[in-house]
Amino acid sequence: MHFRKRVLVTGGAGFLGSFLCERLLSENCDVVCVDNFYTGTKRNIVHLLENPYFELVRHDITFPLYLEVDEIYNFACPASPVHYQNDPVQTTKVNVHGSINMLGLAKRTQAKILQASTSEVYGDPSVHPQTEDYWGNVNCVGIRSCYDEGKRCAETLFFDYYRQHSLNIRVVRIFNTYGPRMHPNDGRVVSNFILQALKNEDITVYGDGKQTRSFCYVDDMIEGVIRMMNAPDDFTGPVNLGNPQEFTILELAEKIIALTRSNSKIIFKPLPEDDPLQRKPNIELATTKLKWKPQTQLNEGLTQAIDYFRTLQ
Repeated sequence: MHFRKRVLVTGGAGFLGSFLCERLLSENCDVVCVDNFYTGTKRNIVHLLENPYFELVRHDITFPLYLEVDEIYNFACPASPVHYQNDPVQTTKVNVHGSINMLGLAKRTQAKILQASTSEVYGDPSVHPQTEDYWGNVNCVGIRSCYDEGKRCAETLFFDYYRQHSLNIRVVRIFNTYGPRMHPNDGRVVSNFILQALKNEDITVYGDGKQTRSFCYVDDMIEGVIRMMNAPDDFTGPVNLGNPQEFTILELAEKIIALTRSNSKIIFKPLPEDDPLQRKPNIELATTKLKWKPQTQLNEGLTQAIDYFRTLQ
């Protein structure tokens, strides 16, 4: 008889979480998706509900959860500034209390646990591109601190559980990811630009548009995350996952206008506080240890995302 791994995905109804659930089901896992629907949505997982090996639990991980599982992917946390600044205290709580609860569950069930950390642990980096041994340049009292510091504290907890309780942990630092099922109102540059272009509205670029971002397509990201969970136990990370190809915000706006055949014009607005000017991962560690690198070109990925946003209209 084939033994199915029981895998818990917190934030499983979110953008990344829903793709992760899908991928795990395709690999014959028994998947428990936990979400409190603060930013996740049933629309992302409704097509999975008929699957007998998929289970949906509405739960907020800032409260303990009692389940029997073999692996835990901790993805629960609002990930866009609009959402995490809307309730900053809850954002810190989900990162800190949520991590403690999930680590406690992993300790009790002897499960392997992976933390979805973020490039934001580097803050507004004074080193470019960022390698995993860079400690970051973070404002601990700013409007983004609930997320940046929350995720930093979560990493601390993971490594303390690893050292103190010999827990089997993994930490991935996720850089900008995009694709279908992105939250339409997340205020992020890809979803903003696509929505504005589809409505033929002005496309708002902050600053001079010369700031750079690197965009990783969701399928590539999930592949990296799965490889990290399946990596040898002595490789805990943290490991950067992202696409090292840099584009200026202006280039992105122009690409989206072209792909949507939009009549939108580009307009410029002032740059918000603590907005990093450059974001680019160094992924040498992931390439070496996980034999991973992104495969999807920006045009191809944007086309998929645009098709998805058209269905929402």
